[in-house]
Amino acid sequence: MTTFLWVIFPYLCLTTFVVGHYWRYRYDKFGWTTRSSQLYEDRLLRIGSPLFHFGMLGVVGGHLIGLVIPQGWTDAIGLSRHTYHVIALAAGVPAGVAAVVGLVILVYRRRMTGPVFSATTTNDKLMYAVLGAVIVLGIWNTIAGSWLQFGGDYNYRDGVSPYFRSIFAFGPKPELIAAAPLGFQVHAWLAFLLFAMWPFTRLVHVFSAPVGYLTRPYIVYRSREPRAVRVMGSRAPQRGWERVG
Repeated sequence: MTTFLWVIFPYLCLTTFVVGHYWRYRYDKFGWTTRSSQLYEDRLLRIGSPLFHFGMLGVVGGHLIGLVIPQGWTDAIGLSRHTYHVIALAAGVPAGVAAVVGLVILVYRRRMTGPVFSATTTNDKLMYAVLGAVIVLGIWNTIAGSWLQFGGDYNYRDGVSPYFRSIFAFGPKPELIAAAPLGFQVHAWLAFLLFAMWPFTRLVHVFSAPVGYLTRPYIVYRSREPRAVRVMGSRAPQRGWERVG
């Protein structure tokens, strides 16, 4: 069971993530969109969207630092474990709370606005539930692991982080995550599930940056009307309806 949960299942999810995005882009380019609903309602969107997206930027940045950067590197520059956990609490919890509040507002808007709800797919509804659970568990793990020391004096950078790096280095070490507290295990398992769902939801818009705008040629706008004739400093009157007969 440990091998299935922490080796087979993660690789199945990551494979689905990669192959699913290729398939979606190859065969569903017109569906590669957020299906924007701003036209139907924008009051709640103006509040929820910035909260969610800026909060998620902080959440993703914190995960990159905590999972990708080995603890030995931060120890080498003199950043103690206590200081690191204080920074994680001070930056990670507000970012996570902002993301959760923004997500709640967006889900409420999507449910209570008829046209917006009609444009929501079943995959997206399931994605919202999994995404919300992942964020809430992440906040709890940050507080429990850094402040309450839930599950004993557990440091996820000694277990969870090396496990994730071992997955992407194709040398999985499932025993590391199997020894983590249950909260960290559920958070990690749901995160892999979210990766598998990603290509089939509106989350694909994360990879749709308007990079082409930086290199595309200029757009030249030309008037379709004849060149204006200047008469005493003013333009000639516009051509209107002509009499018939």
